[in-house]
Amino acid sequence: MKLRKAKISDLKQAHRLINEFAKRGQMIPRSLNELYETLRDFVICESGGTVCGVCSLHIMWEDLAEIRSLAVDKRYQNRGIGRNLVKHCIREARALGIKRIFALTYHPEFFRKLGFADTDKAALPQKIWGDCVRCPRFPECDENAVIIHLD
Repeated sequence: MKLRKAKISDLKQAHRLINEFAKRGQMIPRSLNELYETLRDFVICESGGTVCGVCSLHIMWEDLAEIRSLAVDKRYQNRGIGRNLVKHCIREARALGIKRIFALTYHPEFFRKLGFADTDKAALPQKIWGDCVRCPRFPECDENAVIIHLD
């Protein structure tokens, strides 16, 4: 398995994977158009030409980024792929000078193991007025907000 920045040729598979999780209510659906527009945000894990995991580091503000669209194909789960995708995004954020990364998640314990801590969603106005207002669960969101402060 190989971790790398996404290419145009990966996006249809990544789109399918992300929206499988979205259909189960585990993340916000993403259009193929949105993936093309944010291609540079994405890192993928591939195995034999198949996208088996995907994650996005989306810059929100001068010191703030979000982990988005973290999805690992069910056949490849519990192999550390999700952890490695997030660690890749953390390294990239550090290289860019980003000071904080957050995620909205139904699995806060996963992120806590990677150094994230619980935070209040109200402390993330860039997210609330960006993506959240488009979500069918807004304003009754039941996701947990987590954040990591980078040195």
